[in-house]
Amino acid sequence: MAFVGVAISAITFGAPVIRATADPKPSLKELTAQVENLYTEIETLSEQYNGERVRLKAAERSADLAKKNLAKSEAELEVRRQKASALAQHSYMTNGLGNALVLIDSDADPRRYLDQASTTYALELQQSQEVAEVTKAMDAAARARESASARQAEVKKLLSGLDSRRDKITKLIKKTESSLYRQVSQTIGRETRTRTSFPVIGDGKAAQAARWALRQQLKPYVWGAEGPGSFDCSGLVMAAYQSVGISLPHYTGDQWTAGTHIPRDQLRPGDLVFFYSDLHHVGIYIGNGYMIHAPQTGDVVHIAKIAGRPFAGAVRVAD
Repeated sequence: MAFVGVAISAITFGAPVIRATADPKPSLKELTAQVENLYTEIETLSEQYNGERVRLKAAERSADLAKKNLAKSEAELEVRRQKASALAQHSYMTNGLGNALVLIDSDADPRRYLDQASTTYALELQQSQEVAEVTKAMDAAARARESASARQAEVKKLLSGLDSRRDKITKLIKKTESSLYRQVSQTIGRETRTRTSFPVIGDGKAAQAARWALRQQLKPYVWGAEGPGSFDCSGLVMAAYQSVGISLPHYTGDQWTAGTHIPRDQLRPGDLVFFYSDLHHVGIYIGNGYMIHAPQTGDVVHIAKIAGRPFAGAVRVAD
């Protein structure tokens, strides 16, 4: 486009044509690095997205609880108001303790009158207590309303954040799927993915989860997916352990705190292995230095070596 513009200018004004210099094309090595960086960014964003989904569920539960507390507080407030109103009406009808002065000029039986006065006084005390309870109930209802409003605002904010992050991930995926990057990614030298039989030692839940994950080989990586047809890294871990009755969150950050941290030389099949300083990738150890994992966009669930990766730590969820 720069050359065309200069050519038109030369024709119009008679100036000599200056040959435009095109920007140098990035080398295959540079393009490869760009693709790998995009894959890493997508996976990082995906795990952040998973973390926000976990927080969203917690916020929704808090909002529901706040609504229930609000309904309970308002119902209790209404009961207190009605009780206080009934006592107030009774006090008004009996004229409170104002009748005590009547005793001076009255021919009534003093003992009987004092009994009535005592009853009236007790009712007025009760009324005073009910007024205090109404005030207390009003304060509780107000706090419940504020809590419910805050929880609902938190849910709204998280939903907005999820939409924004989802859009960013979608754009990155489109970029990696462009013809240029698709061509380059095919030259990165990834090994051919094949279904491999791998013996897993052990009969506990961890080993069973590892075997289940192995049966998912060649299913595609899809960010945010948790099966059955596709997975992201933490989604595969969650689904594998769910298959043996153990509930894990769909988020590497929470999976990191879901069990006991163990040194690398004590790994057993079924242990979770984490990578990168921000823990944005996780796999399931299967033995002999290998893991099963869902690596990144454009790839599939497969067996891979742990060696050569930025190992961050390991977690044992079950025996």
